[in-house]
Amino acid sequence: MRSDETPAEAMYRELAEEVGLRSEHVELIGATRGWLRYRLPRQFIRRKSRPVCVGQKQVWFLLRMLCADRAVCLNQSDNPEFDSWRWVDYWEPLNEVVAFKRNVYKKALNELAPLLFPDGVPLPDKE
Repeated sequence: MRSDETPAEAMYRELAEEVGLRSEHVELIGATRGWLRYRLPRQFIRRKSRPVCVGQKQVWFLLRMLCADRAVCLNQSDNPEFDSWRWVDYWEPLNEVVAFKRNVYKKALNELAPLLFPDGVPLPDKE
């Protein structure tokens, strides 16, 4: 996030840079109430990089895609962050993410789930 951006502005910029979608391609449904944080395990800290990154703090956003899948474009930069994408079940990221990020994912998904499932949140397959 840049120092002159709000979390929402950063999200829209990153969305365009990383997957080629603009604000008109999505509907903002909600966001986590505050920052969610994780620390990197010692072996993943790159001490020779400046500044040294020891973790992240994030605000998560729930978006509804309003455009066709073909609008997704992963080669918006010289060094694309992703090489493929797919639709998955809401809870699937808990099964896919690296272990040290799992608690943040769980908190975010649990907090945002009522916005997507107002009649009751289906439980994740795995915890």
